[in-house]
Amino acid sequence: MRFQIRRSTRSAAVALVAGLALAACGGGDDGGDGGATNGAGSGGDAVSITFLPKNLGNPYFDTSDAGGKKAIEEFGGTYAEVGPDAGSPDAQVPFINTAAQQGVSALVVSANDPTAICDALNEARDADVKVVTFDSDTNADCRDLYVNQASTEGIAKAQVDLIAEQIGDAGEIAILSASANATNQNAWIELMKEELGASHPNITLVDTVYGDDDDQTSFDKTAALLQAHPNLKGIVSPTTVGIAAAARYLSTSAAKGTVALTGLGTPNQLREYVRNGTVTAFALWNPGDLGYLAAYAAKALIDGTITGKDGDSFDAGDLGTFTVGADGEVLLGDPFTFDADNIDQFDF
Repeated sequence: MRFQIRRSTRSAAVALVAGLALAACGGGDDGGDGGATNGAGSGGDAVSITFLPKNLGNPYFDTSDAGGKKAIEEFGGTYAEVGPDAGSPDAQVPFINTAAQQGVSALVVSANDPTAICDALNEARDADVKVVTFDSDTNADCRDLYVNQASTEGIAKAQVDLIAEQIGDAGEIAILSASANATNQNAWIELMKEELGASHPNITLVDTVYGDDDDQTSFDKTAALLQAHPNLKGIVSPTTVGIAAAARYLSTSAAKGTVALTGLGTPNQLREYVRNGTVTAFALWNPGDLGYLAAYAAKALIDGTITGKDGDSFDAGDLGTFTVGADGEVLLGDPFTFDADNIDQFDF
């Protein structure tokens, strides 16, 4: 089964992704000073938006935050990126506090934990900082909007369909996740389990392990999975760090070509592994579009164009118009499947 990016996202992908790799390392501050000190307001330099990913040095967030930077430059605001080096549950709290103290207009956050940063985010909101979560949500009462990359159900089903196709719909599989507290990972995994039970009775999930979105830890966890489960036929890794590390391990192991690997990854991370036969197909959305949309959502909140209620709509530049759904959620679109036939059309 193939999942397609919505037309507006797909057209934007061609225009955006070429510049994302060049922009990914620019404009970021990894020290935690929170960026510009301008207060909230509309237009020009009065709009200061700080991106806070789960951790710095993650290629996925390099790309998503570069998309946010591009959007902020389009509407004339001030961009900053801050964040921890490791994605632990409360590591983002000091950066939230500093940004709030400096009076940024909005924070765009991918949460490492649904509750650990809630108090800090609500204190920021009390200080008139708009809070948009993206990629990984907090509890709904801790933010103004959540920009979701795709529906939770769609992401889970896409990954189950891919692994089922690759292992002949039968055999043992394992999941290599990010951190044990990651909101999005846990939601996808629960729905993957439900989908496996309902539609794939001959596939057995034998283990779920956590690489903490760290390359070496994920690499080691892959090796341990193969050792612990000699009959393993497939691994699903719903994290860009994990799938790349797993592909690196499998590509030089005896399991290459016999243990299938799929999940969520970026074309640039996995291109060589698709070409050498380690990976057949995997899924993702355009993370640059996700950051771009989150920045425009933050701008709409700052301007008062929207408040985050169901039915609010706003303009998102090259991506078109979006509508806020239930619980303050904005949906980017459906996952997209990358394989040998199309992977060279993308650069992110």
